[in-house]
Amino acid sequence: MFVDTHAHIYSEEFAEDIEDVIARAKNAGAVGVLLPVTDEASDSAAVALCQHHADFLYPMIGLHPEDIPADYKEVLCRMERKLQKHHPYVAVGEVGLDFYWDTSMKKEQKDVFCTQVEWSLKYHLPLMIHSRSAHRELVECLLPYAKEKELCGVFHCFTGSKDEAEELLDMFPSFYLGIGGVVTFKKSSLPQVLADSVPLNRIVLETDSPYMAPVPYRGKRNEPSFIPGIISRLADTYHVIPEEVEGITTRNAVGLFKLKEHTGSN
Repeated sequence: MFVDTHAHIYSEEFAEDIEDVIARAKNAGAVGVLLPVTDEASDSAAVALCQHHADFLYPMIGLHPEDIPADYKEVLCRMERKLQKHHPYVAVGEVGLDFYWDTSMKKEQKDVFCTQVEWSLKYHLPLMIHSRSAHRELVECLLPYAKEKELCGVFHCFTGSKDEAEELLDMFPSFYLGIGGVVTFKKSSLPQVLADSVPLNRIVLETDSPYMAPVPYRGKRNEPSFIPGIISRLADTYHVIPEEVEGITTRNAVGLFKLKEHTGSN
């Protein structure tokens, strides 16, 4: 069994066969799929889908660094109002910093990110953090909050170096690294980084569907049912049986996102 902690299956890429996608995920062993959002429109789509699949799909809320509009302060206010009453969200995400294509909005990205970090502390929710070409700035933004006991979450789609992995895990002890399809790529250095520096109990699984499909589906639309291939590669990396990867990463995800509280199970 497994939890896919990051899947955008509410997106238009799944409009034609979403029920089949969910059925395949369950048949593959999924016990939960978490849906990060990027803006207000995707928030509405994710929540609507989750309402139809309660106790299996779980939404997050957040403003992605690549989707910051001119009126972002008003957007953030509207989003926060949803957190001020009874809500279905299991995390604040997908949030973070991305300077890969464009650095013109560094100030705004940092402002939006820090606001949402404060939400996570105020409303007792973990963070789902996106970071691309922004490792140093990300650490600098998080450092002022590092001593807060409530600060926790996932560094989504981690593909960094050994030094970056060690820095993130050491400085932010209640965070996990989100590991997805990249770990299966032939030329990826990620398996060695994980083996050298990252304990299995600091990992959660993810697909980032519909993106970043693992081998042998690379180049195709990704979906949660592809997670077993990631589990197999991690089992090889850590020299354990797949069931150990499943058990540890599922416990990590259930504990971090408090999924039992949301399902009401014991």
